[in-house]
Formats: sequence, structure tokens, C-alpha cells
Amino acid sequence: MESRRLGVTGIEVSEIALGSWMNLYGRVAESDARACVRAAFDSGVTLFDTANSYGFGLAEELLGRALKDVRRDSYVVATKVFMPMSEDHPGGLSAREIQVQLDSSLTRLGTDYIDLYQCHRFDPNTPVEETMEAMTAALDSGKVRAIGFSEWLPDQIAAGIAALAPARFASSQVQYNLLWRTCEPTTFPLCADHHISQLAWSPLAQGVLTGKYLADRPPPVGSRAADPHMAVSLAGDELGFLRPNVLSAVQGLVPIAAELGLTLSQLALAWVLRRQEVATAIIGASRPEQIYENVSASGVVLDEEVLAAIDQTLGDTPQLEPKLIYRQRPGVMHRA
Repeated sequence: MESRRLGVTGIEVSEIALGSWMNLYGRVAESDARACVRAAFDSGVTLFDTANSYGFGLAEELLGRALKDVRRDSYVVATKVFMPMSEDHPGGLSAREIQVQLDSSLTRLGTDYIDLYQCHRFDPNTPVEETMEAMTAALDSGKVRAIGFSEWLPDQIAAGIAALAPARFASSQVQYNLLWRTCEPTTFPLCADHHISQLAWSPLAQGVLTGKYLADRPPPVGSRAADPHMAVSLAGDELGFLRPNVLSAVQGLVPIAAELGLTLSQLALAWVLRRQEVATAIIGASRPEQIYENVSASGVVLDEEVLAAIDQTLGDTPQLEPKLIYRQRPGVMHRA
């Protein structure tokens, strides 16, 4: 497993990270989830990404239990704050909310510090100066080693950078994969100018880029798309990954991967990691076998001929331009 530096910090992270959205808090048996965490660690994964809102704290608790006997300085834990947690804590990035949720996350994770603390979304209802002051205080307290944000718009990023100085962001978490490239034209260069690394979530388009979904067949039993709770962000509007034309285009990538001796998943992950702005690709997994396959993408280099063949095969199916859509919190719009 190769590693990359997180922003201008001294923190090194594995090129493949393990996430915990929808797979570490009840959708998968705890024994299986813990097996995935340990399989990832044993395979060289050092970055584990979660959020306080995943299962309303359950994902953090499980991750803490799974890594309890692992030497603390041998892995990097990243979590997030913003989403509603209870009636008394409706979410947002106020100073009070950040302070309370940080301490709660530390308790659930069973650790004295969080390596990377991220603003899960931008909060338009709290002055950015207040948020940045609270994040700086978290750094100064020693409870947090580095800070970042997730799915912020370019103007929000710029505002945060200005309010945060002289402290600095280490990371930007974005949805990024072969089918979803909206962050390339604006977010990538802006962050690069400020030495902010990208953490790519959904690098396999929530399983679509594994090739297991076919345009003329129902989703496999037990897959995310077959679960009405888990498939909500896969289907739906004109941006859904389960559109027949998208699935047909994805199948066209299988021969390209095979010619390189790769699985489709490995090809998709190597494509994400081709960008030096990306520090890590965050995968999800419900079985250790998926992790063993995906970590093999680390270090794979795709030449220009292969990249051109990929683009030709996908044609106009990738989403390139940002579109205004709902993200996670009702009433708050974000440009994807």
C-alpha cells in the first residue's frame, strides 16, 4: 500500500481508505463490519473515515471497538460534524455544536484525539468566522491534529480559508469517480493553490463501477441497489448511477480492465488516484474480500492511451458540470 501526505501536515495516509457510511452501523452485522476494519488495517489501510451522524454515533462506536487493540499512532481516524444528532443538537457548525460534538465523537471512538476533523457540510446559518474560530480552538486544544471540510462550494472554501488564517485546512472531501467529475474544474485547482488534499468518497459510484449492475437485469440479491434504504442515492433523477445508458457504458470498461490484468473496481480506483490532488480514495465494504481486491489498486499507473480509451468508452455519461441538488440536510442546497 502506497501513501500520500495530507495537505501540508505531516500526516501520511494510505491511498485506499475505509469509510463507514451505510456499512458500519447496522446494515452489516457487527462481526462482519469489524472483520472489514481489521482486514483493511492488515492490508495496509491506515485512514478510517466516519462521521458522528452515521447511525447517530453507532459507526464511531463500532470503529472505536474494532481498533481498540491497535496501536493508536499506527492509523489515522477522520470524522465529521454538521448533521443533526438529536432534538437538543439539530446540527450546524456553531461553536457550541462543534465543541459538544467533538467531545462526543472522542468518547465514542475511544481516543484522546482525532487526526482529521471535518465540517460535513457548509453551514449558511452560522458565520463562517465563528466556525473557523471553533475549529482553530479544536486544533489548539490538541483534540484534533488537522481539519478539513466535505462538499463545500468554491466560494465557501474561499471564505473558510480567509476566516481560518493563519491555521490551514488539510483536506477537502468530494464525491469523485469515473461517472462524477464535477469537482475537477473548480474545487481541485482552488484547493491545490492552498495545498488542500482531496479525499475522494464514492470512488466506485456506490458499487456501480464494480460492474455488478446490468442494464437488463435486476440488482443482485444482497447488493446496495437491491436494498430500498441503501439504494436511495443510486437511483432517482437524471443524475442517478443506475440509468441504463450508464450501466451499459460501464460494462464497456470491463475489457479495458481485463487487458491490464485488473478488475473493474481496481481500474476505477486507479483512475481516481491518477490525480495527485487526491490523497486517498475512500471505499466501503461489507466483506473482507472486497477490501483485498480494492487495496490492490494502490500504485497502479494508467497511461494516456488507457485514459483515452476510458473516456471514449464512457462518452457523455460522466457528470462533468456542477448541478444544484439537495445534499443530506433538507432546506440546504449544495452544488454537486
